[in-house]
Amino acid sequence: MDLNNFLIVSAILFSIGLYGALTKKHLVVIFMCIELMFNAVNLALVGFSKYQNLTLVNLNGHIFVIFIIAVAAAEIALGLAIVMSIYKNKDTIFITEIDSLKK
Repeated sequence: MDLNNFLIVSAILFSIGLYGALTKKHLVVIFMCIELMFNAVNLALVGFSKYQNLTLVNLNGHIFVIFIIAVAAAEIALGLAIVMSIYKNKDTIFITEIDSLKK
């Protein structure tokens, strides 16, 4: 398996996530699509890290992946807290029905 295969799979996953984030109306599904895009970037970084230097062990891509996973966990925790707050005030989590943050 070479670098092109990693990048093709990563581009496909990122495209699926981007399409879902732009077209879906349910907030939880949008967050799942954003997580899919993060995972596509993680796959590309690990692929670049694996094929950057074959003689020495290079962990730069792996370190970036650890940071991206931490940021994604914080993002999803904050996002779900916002979704729960919106649901408590508006009784819906569909994007089309949420027009403002006022009650």
